[in-house]
Amino acid sequence: MAGNGATSVWTVGFCALTLSASLNAAAAFPERPVRLIVAQSPGGNADIIGRALAEGLSERFGQTVIVDNRGGARGIIAIELTVRAPADGHTLLLVASSFGVNPALKRKLSYDQQRDLAPITLVATAPNILVVGPALTVKSVAELIHFAKSRPGELTFGSSGNLGSPHLAGELFNLMAGVKMVHVPYKGAAASLTDLIAGRISMSFASLPSAIGHVRSGRLRALAVTSEKRFSLVPELPAIAELGFPGFETSAWQGLLAPANTPRAIVNRINADAAASVTSPTMRNLLAANGAEGVGNSPAAFADYVQKQIVKWTKVVQAAGIQAE
Repeated sequence: MAGNGATSVWTVGFCALTLSASLNAAAAFPERPVRLIVAQSPGGNADIIGRALAEGLSERFGQTVIVDNRGGARGIIAIELTVRAPADGHTLLLVASSFGVNPALKRKLSYDQQRDLAPITLVATAPNILVVGPALTVKSVAELIHFAKSRPGELTFGSSGNLGSPHLAGELFNLMAGVKMVHVPYKGAAASLTDLIAGRISMSFASLPSAIGHVRSGRLRALAVTSEKRFSLVPELPAIAELGFPGFETSAWQGLLAPANTPRAIVNRINADAAASVTSPTMRNLLAANGAEGVGNSPAAFADYVQKQIVKWTKVVQAAGIQAE
């Protein structure tokens, strides 16, 4: 996997057209409705965020943005459709955090994520919240680590399914804290938290919306969040990264991309409109209701973010011996 050169590799496609041709294309964009391929079936967070983003872009483009849900295969189906589309800005792709994990799973893919797609912006991030059940009396991350080290393999952490951000957060915690907790996957967050409250598992790195009600009712105890720094929606909770684990960060996130060789001026136009959309009051409120914050960074910053995700999760996947399903 490429190192510091990955971002430059990802932006090579921007130079395929002359500057004047790129500017001419941008001046005419969009000439017709825009298709936003969402790499998730209807109903999930990526779909909710994708539809809100489509509405914001429609207002700014002066053209309809049509959401096309293409869930399945960890986003691969949606990506394959996008890389075959014309590189004119009229086909966009909203991916989820699996985009930063898939390369670590060593699957044979029909495309190269960095060669065949142009990054536009990181749309939103939603950290996990570390919660423990009533059967576990620890009241801090330090106490949890001490307890886990004294009973290797005894503690369990539940998740909403294999390779989701709650699972990966637990594996990253195992690696960075030097503990051995056993992963217990469930079919959804609700089932995992039900067993946590009942004492059948020890803890979970749950999504904030799924767990916060149980925390406020006293059924679960929250110890920390998995964002790089304290999260605005639960500022009273420390970030694991500030508790002696710099670099610890896991989030469910969504990002916007286009086919490679999309003219740079069009990418910049979409980037500006997407950033304005995700930071609007309407979008901020919707994201907060889903435990997320808007980002709207530059194409280069988004490319760098994805590359760091790939490097991190490759290390975790190898250390934990995780296999693609």
